[in-house]
Amino acid sequence: MTGLDAPRVMPFDAAPAATTQSLDQFLAGVERRAFRMAELALGHREDALDAVQEAMIKLVAYRERPAEEWTPLFWSILRSQVTDRHRRDTVRRRFLAVLGRSPEPSEDPLEMLPDPGEDPARRHAAGEAWAALGRALRKLPRRQREAYLLRELQGLDVAQTAAAMGCSDGSVKTHLSRAMSALRLQLEDWR
Repeated sequence: MTGLDAPRVMPFDAAPAATTQSLDQFLAGVERRAFRMAELALGHREDALDAVQEAMIKLVAYRERPAEEWTPLFWSILRSQVTDRHRRDTVRRRFLAVLGRSPEPSEDPLEMLPDPGEDPARRHAAGEAWAALGRALRKLPRRQREAYLLRELQGLDVAQTAAAMGCSDGSVKTHLSRAMSALRLQLEDWR
């Protein structure tokens, strides 16, 4: 993934040049949004990078499909990657609990360095708001979280979201409505 310190997915040499070019353009256009969504859903940068990269690699297998199918297909694959990582983390926590260990994440010393960029107070406030949204999203039921992430953060329409989630348009609307209500309550202080 360009700009995110992760390797880009390289297309297979056997793919036709036009398909390869348009798939590369699709992946380049979706990578940042996919990373942000995965980071919100998973809460860890490295896990999000891995999930997005695996989703992109899996999408390459569908490169012969029409380009209009790539969007819901990609988000469906990414959704599955996120769900699989949640399941793995649950099993890992249970296993470590049996052994009497706590799964403490180690701090990356590079992430602790100050950023020479924008105003620290504004950056801190934005980071806190983003973290609060992430915590609130992780408290939502899985289907509500998926509907919110795909519709509101990724900008997919109802039909594309329904295709990505494998449900009806009405279910998407219901899940999104419930998610929005729950998020309004949880994020009342951030208005």
